Amino acid sequence: MGGLAAAIDLARSGHHVTVLERAAAPGGKLRALEVDGAAIDAGPTVFTMRWVFESLLADAGLRLDDLLTLDTPSVLARHAWRADAVLDLHANIERSVAAIREFSGAKDAAGYRDFCQRSAELYDALHAPFMTAQRPTPLQLVTRLGATGLASMWRTAPWTTLWRSLADHFDDVRLRQLFGRYATYVGSSPFAAPATLMLIAHVEREGVCLVRGGMREVAAALEYAGRRVGATFRYREHVAEVLLQQGRACGVRLETGERIAADAVVFNGDANALAGGLLGDEARTAVPAITPRERSLSAVTWCLHAPARGFPLEHHNVFFGDDYEREFRAVFDQGRIAEAPTVYLCAQDRGVAGRDPPTHRERMLLLVNAPADGDGAETTARDLSAIEQRMFTVLERCGLTFERRSDDCVVTTPTGFERAFPGSGGALYGRANHGPLASFARPAAASKIAGLYLAGGTAHPGAGIPMATLSGRLAAARINAALR
Repeated sequence: MGGLAAAIDLARSGHHVTVLERAAAPGGKLRALEVDGAAIDAGPTVFTMRWVFESLLADAGLRLDDLLTLDTPSVLARHAWRADAVLDLHANIERSVAAIREFSGAKDAAGYRDFCQRSAELYDALHAPFMTAQRPTPLQLVTRLGATGLASMWRTAPWTTLWRSLADHFDDVRLRQLFGRYATYVGSSPFAAPATLMLIAHVEREGVCLVRGGMREVAAALEYAGRRVGATFRYREHVAEVLLQQGRACGVRLETGERIAADAVVFNGDANALAGGLLGDEARTAVPAITPRERSLSAVTWCLHAPARGFPLEHHNVFFGDDYEREFRAVFDQGRIAEAPTVYLCAQDRGVAGRDPPTHRERMLLLVNAPADGDGAETTARDLSAIEQRMFTVLERCGLTFERRSDDCVVTTPTGFERAFPGSGGALYGRANHGPLASFARPAAASKIAGLYLAGGTAHPGAGIPMATLSGRLAAARINAALR
């Protein structure tokens, strides 16, 4: 998404833009896998911050509503701990307050109201000075925030963990689990991530959309926009090396040996691939390497095309394990998947008002958090079977079962993610956002090598479709300024 956004902005600025993509289609982690003839979204499933895409496309002379059909579900997500412990979060705050009051009582309902206010304040404070701006230093951010922004930040101190801050709002540990899950949106643990990540709650309340035709339509729309403004797209092209001349990026060499000259190069892969020498030894100095312990979460995912029984699924569903802290210790400290992992399930044929739920097979993505060890030993069939059994035990506890066939599922492990996104180790979000200064550790748009720029979820401002898209716009802005 970062590369697509950069291509649009650069091409409409009058530059000759060539997009080189190793895969057969655009989108990167925003991808679909075919299972038994059905295309299932196998990466990001949440479309938020539509203003990011409206602005990008408007600048290219296009309208988002002409390229994508978006539906707005009334239920943001359904959360379950047992068959008799289910809580829906709604797009409407008052409905969520009522649901929490019934689930946990009046005090936690009031705590949710305060939580909404604090998350909105944080979003407003960080929107302009951090998310849509070139990466600041901590001192620059303090200057940009001003008095009002600093007051919001002081109320939610970034050196406080998200988990600890949630205790200010919720007595019910299940609600801390629910809202602590926002840390996983950037591949992190709520026990180590800063409290500022609660702003993601505000982003969701501002609008979660479902994309007709699947999330891959977002990438297709941006590719169309890029072609409209003059960008050229070449697929199944593997860039083997970033070429340097006198210390400056001057083009790339493809695996076929073809060399393509350029005044600027935007790298949209995992930034750690540069540091690891996967694009040539000379490009290693572009960004600092991150160690395996600094990596974000990976995952094991199941793209499943099968009938689901016994639990009333919404589009987005979360089934929680019992011990959240133990779950994240297992992944980040012990390098293994928890005994009772939290399961995310995206039921891709559900959630649109007026559409009947499927009565036969339906398309689902199931995901459990995993350590980013995809460049180590591969998960064995026996290990994968044990992980799958633990996952289904959590689902069955909530009453959900499936009718399975041998050809109804495609599984992706951390090793599979490393193969698809080299240099990542399977980490889906780059560096984990652990500690108060973690957001400043992501590389900026301009790398340490002149002429080489970065875009994507491993660069500033961070992971997720909207943030990766913004990163591409920031890279294009830096290139335009440099070439002027």
